[in-house]
Amino acid sequence: MSQKVLVVEDDNNIAELLRLYLQKDGFEVSHAADGGKAVEMAKEIQPDLVLLDVMLPVLDGWGVCAKIRETSKCPIIML
Repeated sequence: MSQKVLVVEDDNNIAELLRLYLQKDGFEVSHAADGGKAVEMAKEIQPDLVLLDVMLPVLDGWGVCAKIRETSKCPIIML
């Protein structure tokens, strides 16, 4: 079973590049383009890793990180 990565990035070009590299290495990749959707998806898919942009619409990366930390201890890499 592949590990799940949630990419939270509002720039579609960057998100697609990350998705391509991660999938090439065998990861299952989900994408959220704003902070609100990221929090919902993190609860739903329970990723093994979150790649998180700091500057996001709806809820910034710091807020997303805090919300995810309320329910999960998965690693978060801030970009």
